[in-house]
Amino acid sequence: MLKIRLMLKFKEKIVAQFGEAVIISSNEEGLYPFLEIESQNLLSVCDFLTKDPDCYLDYLSCLTGVDLIEENKIEVIYDLVSIPLEQKLTLKVKLDRERALVESVSSIWRSADWHEREVYDLLGVDFNGHPDLRRILMPTNWEGYPLRKDYVEAEKYHGVKIKY
Repeated sequence: MLKIRLMLKFKEKIVAQFGEAVIISSNEEGLYPFLEIESQNLLSVCDFLTKDPDCYLDYLSCLTGVDLIEENKIEVIYDLVSIPLEQKLTLKVKLDRERALVESVSSIWRSADWHEREVYDLLGVDFNGHPDLRRILMPTNWEGYPLRKDYVEAEKYHGVKIKY
């Protein structure tokens, strides 16, 4: 019940500040309730949620991505926490798979820096405004994005067989 009340509070705050159109969908039920918002509003919504004293989501605990190949989308998921207020919120944005671009939130939460680099490296999401967007796990000259569902693993890398 507490999760639902918190979710409704966050939803009401966002709608009051940005209007109803910014929230595409929501799921208040289940283990992981979330709000899906328009990707072009992500940075301003996140900035608002950190500064509003009733929300004060001061910590980005996780940022990850999922390839939704069936929808031709990449979903980026943000798990936000208010440490002093002991509350959580999950935000999601869906991006066009062919041009996966969203604003970086690293200017709001420093922890986003490496999380965004990982999602860039493995799924090919471009985080506009990121201070150092480059591969973090794969070699710099690696081709493709290994967590995309249509990724085809190369037979060799620099003459070394990698596919068995």
